[in-house]
Amino acid sequence: MGSADQMNRTAALQLIRLSFKEDTAQRDVTSRAVIPANARIRARIVAKAPGIAAGVRVAALAFTTFDPSLRCRLHARSGARFSPGTTILTIKGRARSIFAAERTSLNLLGHLSGIATLTRAFAERTRGTRAVILDTRKTLPGLRALEKEAVRAGGGKSHRTNLAEAVLIKTNHLRAKGRGRRAKGNTLIEIAINEAKRVRPRRFVEVEVVNLREFAAALRARPDAILLDNWSLRDIRKAVALRPPSPFALHPSPLLEVSGGVTLANVRAIARTGVDHISIGRLTHSAPAIDLSLEVMGSQ
Repeated sequence: MGSADQMNRTAALQLIRLSFKEDTAQRDVTSRAVIPANARIRARIVAKAPGIAAGVRVAALAFTTFDPSLRCRLHARSGARFSPGTTILTIKGRARSIFAAERTSLNLLGHLSGIATLTRAFAERTRGTRAVILDTRKTLPGLRALEKEAVRAGGGKSHRTNLAEAVLIKTNHLRAKGRGRRAKGNTLIEIAINEAKRVRPRRFVEVEVVNLREFAAALRARPDAILLDNWSLRDIRKAVALRPPSPFALHPSPLLEVSGGVTLANVRAIARTGVDHISIGRLTHSAPAIDLSLEVMGSQ
């Protein structure tokens, strides 16, 4: 198992155990009242709406974490498209255990598949352009690793995973430093970029700019990427035109990222300007969950 897979499994186990505690899953009074302790069933998780699968292994892990004797079979791979009525996962074993873990499994599977589904919609609208759809750090506490994995299942890619992974100099950093000041002919943006390169020489360095004047200053300092947040299409096109030509057509420098106000209605127009990255916070913080349910198929 790779390090990323292990990290995702660890994150999933922590969430699953917390959810069981929150749900008092070990004391399901309904099942204990009406279901015999030795009752065994076959059940399935079925889609009630179309979508893109993500978190199927996590959903199965919820059942086997609660009761290792349960047996799960995955019917949808990560990133696969499904339609209403599709069986995503089947479970066999103790009825009480299946019912106790049901809600945790459905919550995670529905949420993660919702993220993958929304990401796929954005990715499909940018097909044929150079633009890549990125997630952000606007994730739910404790769910970041799984939510970013769901974005990848939908066809997107991950921006920095945490604050230690890359340097991203944003407007507030520059305000705190004193935006607009100059030192020895350099703008504050140039100073900040050069400091970041010096202090963190092996880190990816990106800077946010608010207008074309700041964009020009950032170009002089040569960061790895420049973030255009809430820019008009007209100014985005101007920035793309100002970027120096690169001998490496697939890897221009600096990379240009657009964020803010990106919707399914305008994402293709943004992508066609020639930017490299489009980051979208709503992929993780506002994606609608996919409607799923658990159905008992019969006794074992």
